Amino acid sequence: MATPTSWAQEVITCDLCPKPTQQFCNNCQVSLCVDCVSKHVDKFKSQTHDIVHFTNRKIQPVFPECKVHSNQRCEAHCQQCHVHVCLKCILSSHSGHKIVEMQEIFNEKKQEIIKENQEIESIIIPKYRKKMDNIAGKISKSTAKFDELEKEAEKNRKLWHQEVDNIFNNLSSLIKSMRENNLTSLQSHQSKLKNLIPDMMQTVEQNKGILKTNRVSDVNNYKSKLTEYKNMPADIDVEIPSLNTHTVQGRELSISLEKYKATLTQSALSSLTDEVSHLAMTELLDKARVIATIPTGVKPLWRVACVGTDEAWVSGNDKVIRRVDIRGSLQESVTTTCKYNPSDISVTKQGELIYSDFINETVNIVRSGKTMVLFTTPRGWGPYGLCCTRSGDILVNVYSNKQNKILRYQGKILKQEIYEDEHKNLIFKEGLLSLPMAENNNGDICVSDRNADIVIVVDKTGRVRFRYDGTPARREKSFRPRQIVTDSMSQIIVIDYDNACLHILDQDGQFLRCVDNCGLDKPSDLSLDSEGRLWVGLNDSGEIKLILYIK
Repeated sequence: MATPTSWAQEVITCDLCPKPTQQFCNNCQVSLCVDCVSKHVDKFKSQTHDIVHFTNRKIQPVFPECKVHSNQRCEAHCQQCHVHVCLKCILSSHSGHKIVEMQEIFNEKKQEIIKENQEIESIIIPKYRKKMDNIAGKISKSTAKFDELEKEAEKNRKLWHQEVDNIFNNLSSLIKSMRENNLTSLQSHQSKLKNLIPDMMQTVEQNKGILKTNRVSDVNNYKSKLTEYKNMPADIDVEIPSLNTHTVQGRELSISLEKYKATLTQSALSSLTDEVSHLAMTELLDKARVIATIPTGVKPLWRVACVGTDEAWVSGNDKVIRRVDIRGSLQESVTTTCKYNPSDISVTKQGELIYSDFINETVNIVRSGKTMVLFTTPRGWGPYGLCCTRSGDILVNVYSNKQNKILRYQGKILKQEIYEDEHKNLIFKEGLLSLPMAENNNGDICVSDRNADIVIVVDKTGRVRFRYDGTPARREKSFRPRQIVTDSMSQIIVIDYDNACLHILDQDGQFLRCVDNCGLDKPSDLSLDSEGRLWVGLNDSGEIKLILYIK
């Protein structure tokens, strides 16, 4: 509390306006200037007011007004009825009940807050900061180790024959995937700790504000967060794999990273396909499971594009694209320039939202809340599907007069067109439906040809590698492919709309298994988050099923 000497040194302002205070309401504990006295009294006509000169004020608790008896304040609490009571209440409707003085509860609560603040400031916050420092060290160590892994892989690449470049391409992709998963886990944990500290500091400041008040209601309504803060997020640790090589001059070269192993001998070259397929199979869960059902409020739900770990952009039958988190809470919305609705949405390597506008023949990007044209497709060719590649290129499915093409753009420059094979035959069947697509780790472009009901995979030059018609899965109904994605293990995952399931293939088209136990009613779109979890959009319900399918 300010002393008489300090009053003379500082100007104490009115609680209702910026003017210097002159009066004080002892009943309400409010500082007032002369002009605001009548305003205060008029606003709280039902209460009594003891207005005195500020120097004659009495500091005392402000008890809440009784809701039953006018001009009475509740200086006690009925433990039987769990309500605040005044003297008239005690003598009437609460006669004989166990009564506790509000002053006693008020004092106990303040002591509790003091102890909590001391523990948060002196013990818990330092623990969080220490954990953050430890994780920063792990991130630095992990980054250095992965740099060494990549350098070592490149060094050993020179010892191998040119024909095994494909092995090292897959090895490099595996290292990058491990690096991304490793650092993402550590950074995510660091971020969780970092985000909690400001919240705890804010709680401390709020508690300090409560400690300064004399309002009983403010103190009694206080809810502790101490238990929540004590439950510090479980620590994580990650292992850095070792790259092992073995050379027998002129006879054998071998290299391995965890379960991945490739060997080159004088007589034969080991099958990389078998190794990758085996690795993919060992990573698949025995049974995929739904770990969350996310309501989006968008019905029908047509498009889903993940952003990082816990968020996704979604769109439906209107002009608006919405960003929702894993709880279904709306985080942001973008009203597009489309006449009706965006044909497709995607997220660039830099995390920026892009969408295709079929009518205006443009692909647009949203930067800093503003929409701009990224590039315009060839005249007469409307953009449908989008795919942002790992290299930063953008693949666009364009349509004109029942014919579909896939175009590759580097920035605004058209670099490649894919629509004919080496015999000048059309790769994709003519029809009205769009072609969902995804780029695999080896550069293959995986396409759901919805007009032919098959999956077509072409290499980076546009040459057809294989087609998949769903037969190996032996489903009850005919194969109806929709959205398609590829994961860190180069597995191809495609929606089978009529059979309400997902087909999982290896990078060479070998069927691995189906995900068909997750309640995928009318699945419309598919996306992968940074933790390798599947986000499956359901058309009619507007929900997203979050599915864990790999270890």
